[in-house]
Amino acid sequence: MALSSMTGFARGHGVSGPYAWAWEIKSVNGKGLDLRLRTPPGWDAIEVPVRARVAETLTRGSVQANLTVERSDAVPTVRVNTAVLDAILAAVRQFGTKIETSPPSLDGLLALKGVIEIADTEENEDQRRAAESAVVAGFASAIAALAEMRRSEGAALGRVLALRLDEIAALAERAERAPGRRPDAIRARLADQVATLLAQSERFDPDRLHQEAIMIAAKADVREELDRLAAHTAAARHLIEAGGSIGRRLDFLAQEFNREANTLCAKANDVELTNIGLELKAAVEQFREQVQNVE
Repeated sequence: MALSSMTGFARGHGVSGPYAWAWEIKSVNGKGLDLRLRTPPGWDAIEVPVRARVAETLTRGSVQANLTVERSDAVPTVRVNTAVLDAILAAVRQFGTKIETSPPSLDGLLALKGVIEIADTEENEDQRRAAESAVVAGFASAIAALAEMRRSEGAALGRVLALRLDEIAALAERAERAPGRRPDAIRARLADQVATLLAQSERFDPDRLHQEAIMIAAKADVREELDRLAAHTAAARHLIEAGGSIGRRLDFLAQEFNREANTLCAKANDVELTNIGLELKAAVEQFREQVQNVE
């Protein structure tokens, strides 16, 4: 199964009878699957099948879908509401007997709210249902194009993640070969420190210092961290090769990588191992940033 990104864009348009419609869909990173749907007034009937199609096609990402519809036969008609006009004229006649005033003008009467009604021609029910079906089918094609774009970006993203994993593995190998992490080097360094302390004061117990030095040497060994880094690297490679919706699991592995890198830096007992640990933290952070884009 291919690896997919969470970013993508797609358009779709078509005509059904007097209706011309167009979809615009874009998606960005998201913790889950979230669809924000915008449709013209009166087109709520398409929401349920559209949301179902998104759920069938995608698993993660923040998706925004906008629908625009134009109706070619929507010719406006003007109608005079005679009931409202008669009521207004009756009121004018009534007040005319009490107040001396000039008669109302025609344009003044027609400008009053409710006298003139402007409405589109009524829709044909069969044409409307056919248009809704066409719009839903058009959305299915557009969301499929979006998914294809996300897979294309996912392939490129997979290659970038593989490079970051190669870098992490190479740094772990450098740490493995670092002269400063060999037991004899650790013992020699601690022996020098113990000798310096004993030379400065006679109150130190040599046996106790020897025991403490052994404990410190054991804690300074990064063997366990290197083994876990190797295991995490192998697990991440396997996930990327398998593909599918692996973003959350890769994000978990990125956190584990970061934990091991921090521990390695804390245990580092010479400059070279410390520098390797810092480079490792930078590589892990780059890996984590890219993982945020994976579905």
